[in-house]
Amino acid sequence: MKYVALLRGINVGGRIVKMADLKAVFESLNYSNVSTILQSGNIVFDSDKSEVELTSELAAKLTESFAYPAKLQVRSIDSVKAVIDAYPFGENDGEHQDYVIFCDNGLERDLAADAVGINVSIEQVQASNGVLYWRVPKGMTLKSEFAKFLTKPKYKNFHTNRNINTLQKIIYASI
Repeated sequence: MKYVALLRGINVGGRIVKMADLKAVFESLNYSNVSTILQSGNIVFDSDKSEVELTSELAAKLTESFAYPAKLQVRSIDSVKAVIDAYPFGENDGEHQDYVIFCDNGLERDLAADAVGINVSIEQVQASNGVLYWRVPKGMTLKSEFAKFLTKPKYKNFHTNRNINTLQKIIYASI
């Protein structure tokens, strides 16, 4: 089965991890066809294990290897394709950033419920199964009303986000 690991907090805020080192960790766990995409902690690989097993195993190994509390989401490539196909806000108009926030433990529902009062003429959110879709004007990703929810302690460590363009690159690299 082909998977992608989406690491949180790689190569931001002073936590520098070389992609060659990251790839080596995955290969040390006997995953095959390992490749990294961009410099932000996207690793495509093959394994016969389940997403739950992989998440646990990788979190422990990455924490040990890079001396930080590793947070990640592991998803099958097929499920990432389905997430992209289900993006509810249409084609990108060039004025917005289109994101998918991958969440743990049903967190997407809590985030959507908390965000019910955001200004939908500026940004939009919609929860789905294990993800929350988000469209925000370019330049407002870190300043928007919804962005403030993502930094709250109850959410901060239990999600990772990628823009649709990055997810499409991941799919392309997995072929």
